[in-house]
Amino acid sequence: MKNPPALVDQIKAYNPDFNPQVVENAIEYAKVMHEGQTRSSGEPYYTHPVEVASILADMRLDIGTIITAILHDTLEDTDATYDELSKKFGQEVADLVDGVSKLTRIESKTIEGKQAENFRKLLLAMSEDIRVLLVKLADRLHNMRTIDGLKKPEKRRRIALETLEIYVPLAERIGVHAIKTELEDLAFSVLNPEARESIINRLSFLRTEGIDVVQDIIKELKTMLSKAGIEAEISGREKTGYSIWKKMQRKNVAFEQLSDIMAFRIVVENIEECYGTLGLIHSKYPSVPGRFKDYISTPKPNGYRSIHTTVMGPSRQRIEIQIRTEEMHYQADMGVAAHWAYKEGELPTLKDVKKYRWLRELLEILEQEQQPEDFWENTKLELFQDQVFAFTPKGDLIELPSGATPIDFAYAIHSDIGDRCVGAKINGRIAPLNTKLANGDQVDIITSKTQQPSPTWERFVVTGKARSHIRKFVRNQQRSEYITLGKAMLQKIFRQEGYDFSEKAVSGIVKKFKVDENDDIYARIGSGVLVARDVFKAIFPAHKTEIAKRPSSDMDKAVMVQPLSGSDGPMPIKGLIPGMAVHFARCCHPLPGDRIVGIVTTGKGVTIHTIDCETLETFADTPERWLDVSWGEGPDSPEAHVGRINITLQNEPGTLATLSTVIATNGGNITNLKITNRSTDFWVILVDIYVKDTKHLSNIIAALRATPIISSVDRARGQ
Repeated sequence: MKNPPALVDQIKAYNPDFNPQVVENAIEYAKVMHEGQTRSSGEPYYTHPVEVASILADMRLDIGTIITAILHDTLEDTDATYDELSKKFGQEVADLVDGVSKLTRIESKTIEGKQAENFRKLLLAMSEDIRVLLVKLADRLHNMRTIDGLKKPEKRRRIALETLEIYVPLAERIGVHAIKTELEDLAFSVLNPEARESIINRLSFLRTEGIDVVQDIIKELKTMLSKAGIEAEISGREKTGYSIWKKMQRKNVAFEQLSDIMAFRIVVENIEECYGTLGLIHSKYPSVPGRFKDYISTPKPNGYRSIHTTVMGPSRQRIEIQIRTEEMHYQADMGVAAHWAYKEGELPTLKDVKKYRWLRELLEILEQEQQPEDFWENTKLELFQDQVFAFTPKGDLIELPSGATPIDFAYAIHSDIGDRCVGAKINGRIAPLNTKLANGDQVDIITSKTQQPSPTWERFVVTGKARSHIRKFVRNQQRSEYITLGKAMLQKIFRQEGYDFSEKAVSGIVKKFKVDENDDIYARIGSGVLVARDVFKAIFPAHKTEIAKRPSSDMDKAVMVQPLSGSDGPMPIKGLIPGMAVHFARCCHPLPGDRIVGIVTTGKGVTIHTIDCETLETFADTPERWLDVSWGEGPDSPEAHVGRINITLQNEPGTLATLSTVIATNGGNITNLKITNRSTDFWVILVDIYVKDTKHLSNIIAALRATPIISSVDRARGQ
């Protein structure tokens, strides 16, 4: 166990100017908060975070990261609070400890092997400051070092497998080679101790037998470089037992058949000497084709830089050589952790920390190129700034686009669950179905056998699967309604003209209208593509019809637009012939202030739509029917216009009374109200309100959004 004075001395060795009292205070606080807690080994629990801090001190990290390591379990396992940590140790440390705690809570979920890649993405997405992840990796490293304290073999294997599948790739992806290598070896010793022992014994034997050969190669390389005036540090480096085992498994070869167990590292002063050294080696020893990689001119995305080459060295032995500078060597072991290492007598400032925030480094750090020897890199880590990860109650991890809702989540699980979704619990609490999910949310979908997809869902879902299922249902539902309506309209005309309706009569014109069946004709009539009377005429072309004029109902009354000179008339519209009949479209409810367009309809005059109305798509092929119109400059209309809004509100007593009061207080008058979706906790309703113009409607919407019982308010379009 690293005692407090030892940790202080460890930090002083690379940062002599730091205040040791801060570290001592943090250790004392952790000791008090973890009092009575012990590890599986029987040691006091506070010894664990101190050892984690020691691992990070070995990496020469900044004091903020060291303090975070000492306190990293206080929020999760003790009565400590964020505010208390912020007050005692500063907001930066409190934020870092909070970040580690969130990762720990996610880690407790049950993750199957197939979910490992998604889980790694989740950890990375939640690590806004990469130091959070560094503390988590150091925490896992100390847990693996002390894994023998766990009594149950199956628990040791589970933790070791999780380490190999999740934390080793994470360490690799951010370039912390030293932690990655040790985690691999520790996990290997738990998962396959016999294989590791065998490989270690063989390496030990080879090391004893070949020590003279290694020294001879180093001596020959040093002599060659010295003659060229290059001072270099040269060392022989064995591949790790785990990497040897991986290669044996992948290539299906025995240990004796591996030719590159030993590699030689040459560390020189500058980049010029790196390439000079490479030239000398290639001029003296034949290079092996396909075994040269220049990561100096083209660094790996995780920041790794070095030159790798394989040559037929002394005694015609095949040897791998790595050439780099001291700075590159440090970067290779530390990766992004090097950004927080104490160097040149200066600690990183907050500006430095923000410069290397995790999300800003995402592109460079995570897009690791695929290497054949990396068994876990079967699929490239996707860029996931625009993704969100949520859990099922059983712990399965679902990956969705940013902005996804419980409906998207339900369809991602199964299309039947999406179709029958009636509600959702997010982190144990009922939430509206249009709630946007956040990383780490646990979502429980509530279903009903009688539920069907709602057309309103399409407005807020973001996944293609959800949208396609909703549209398919809506199309099928609409077609059924259109068939019923179209058939009724045709039957009515048959009765008006004195004929008995028959399916056989309609079947006779199916080919004429180029459709497959009678229902296609009915559906076209119901949707307005065909006119029922035209279909009747096609069936009875010789029939003469005399249509009697009927008085117009209130529904058919048109708004007559007076000339602009009429100051007492309704709101004038520019671009129309004076006296032309005008209807305001019920699909978009245009208001003064909206950008509008007119559509000419024979016998009905002009229908005014908003410029973004979806219905306009149906007139795309008839540009001659479009009129360029706009609201005039005259006085406001004494007649109110209808504005339609979509509201999600809590299902509580007095909710509708509050809603109507807010609207009335702001000068609006409800003319129609329709409940489109109803659940135990929330209602979604469409409300038509008489308003003067868009500004008036916006004021009412703003007032409603400020009302606590109302979850969301938006202007309705195309409903």
